[in-house]
Amino acid sequence: MIIAFAGVLFALLSSGACGSQSVQNVLWLPCQFVDEIIRLNSEGHRETEYHHRDAVLQFSNTGDRPINPNAITFLVTASKVDIRRYVEGGWDALQCEIRRYSTSGIVVRWPGLGAQEHDVWFICAFHHSEGRFVITTFLRHTLADSGFTEWIQVEDRQILTTSVALVVLTRTPSVRVGLMKDLTLHCQFAVDHKQAKVTVEWRQQRRGERTKLFTYSSHTGQSEGSGVSLRGLSNAGNASLKLPPTTQASEGTYMCSVLVPPLYISQDITLSILEPPRVSVNVGSSLALTLGAEQKVMCDAEGYYPLDVTIEWQRERVGSSFIPEVLKNVLFSSHRNHQDGTYSLSAFFLLQPSLEDSGYKYTCRVYHKALLTPVRKSFTLSVTEPDTTWWYVSVLGFIILMIVILVWLMPQLNDARRQSARKAPHHITPPPTCRAEKVCSSAGAVASIIRATAEHQPRIQTCRAGAAPGKSSWLPLPLAADLSGSLGISVAPLRILSRLEPERSRERDRRRGAVEQGAQANG
Repeated sequence: MIIAFAGVLFALLSSGACGSQSVQNVLWLPCQFVDEIIRLNSEGHRETEYHHRDAVLQFSNTGDRPINPNAITFLVTASKVDIRRYVEGGWDALQCEIRRYSTSGIVVRWPGLGAQEHDVWFICAFHHSEGRFVITTFLRHTLADSGFTEWIQVEDRQILTTSVALVVLTRTPSVRVGLMKDLTLHCQFAVDHKQAKVTVEWRQQRRGERTKLFTYSSHTGQSEGSGVSLRGLSNAGNASLKLPPTTQASEGTYMCSVLVPPLYISQDITLSILEPPRVSVNVGSSLALTLGAEQKVMCDAEGYYPLDVTIEWQRERVGSSFIPEVLKNVLFSSHRNHQDGTYSLSAFFLLQPSLEDSGYKYTCRVYHKALLTPVRKSFTLSVTEPDTTWWYVSVLGFIILMIVILVWLMPQLNDARRQSARKAPHHITPPPTCRAEKVCSSAGAVASIIRATAEHQPRIQTCRAGAAPGKSSWLPLPLAADLSGSLGISVAPLRILSRLEPERSRERDRRRGAVEQGAQANG
């Protein structure tokens, strides 16, 4: 019962006493002690078991009572290095973990105050829950007796008096950056004594290969490589590495290692090159098509890195609450690699809509590692029936044009006819023979044509079958017309002669009258 009550009290203290205040002002932090127990198995081999035990990191003085008597207390006494000043934000965002640290048999007396050759080491790591920083701290515990051992038994509710000897931290534990960007990888350390023999080294591991980028030794004062300020390194322990503009080769794991014998720690920093895609669609926010028309719709994702990208086309009716339908008739281009190392991909389909497709919204969704949320590009489709008004207008316009042309041509044709009539000769010379005006059939069906006896009727001159040249007979015009129709000959010459016949009749009458007057005068 007492233990349960103490646990509840500890929880209340964790949530109320400390709250979310800055770590620089707190007196303790809850931690997990990951203890290692080494045993021999049945085959005589060593096996390591890990046990998670409740612990408290208490910032106090030697001899102070533990805040939580039911947990293992690591009593952190004052030293030149205070780990709380490197922590940003509230303690509730911290993940504290304490483990044992082995010097691998290296026996070196730590130069700090009160240190002994047989000191026992613990390593305490603070991880921010949002990945803002990682802080690694070495805690030195001095045993009461002088016997050397680096592996002591830690009991429940035990109090271990420690002091901070070395702190190594990075505020860029995981970096995601685009191409051709300037970047500095943060790494910083602090030691509890001056003139410490520190060796700093930067390495890059990429695809199984390690490359040394920079190294510095305070003991010799020599350095190799570039990217780290020697002044900041020696004065403030700033070992940050400045990288050249990032490329694909900049990816990998960067290791900032700090060696202060017998302590060694390496902070791993992961650098990922991420370039988000630029997404575009070849149509606007709305697309209007007529029934029977078709449109190639394309979605382009350009300039992304790394290679993996997902493009899909969806459609849904505007205002609908149903899950969008994923189109199946989508084709993809091959990945296109550009000179800057980025890639491009296109997804397209042929849109042949019906009237039922009108009012649907089509959306291109692009997924990529560099995007927190997918990129969406949409357009709304409207489909209408073909408009035939233009056809009727075209036909009506053509008819009106033809009428205008005819109205313009008619006067021109009439004028041309009048001019042609004026130029035609009025004198018609009768043919010497009756070949042109013969109304007899070539077979001689009519033997002779009776001479017309009616003087006052229009007459035409015809020829008899077998008549001598120059001999002719005269027929009344109606009779000649009937004969021309029955014989299949043209009546045009007959009409011309019918106009000339009255003049000849008047001339004969005049001559006959003159002869009769002369005879009467002589009688």
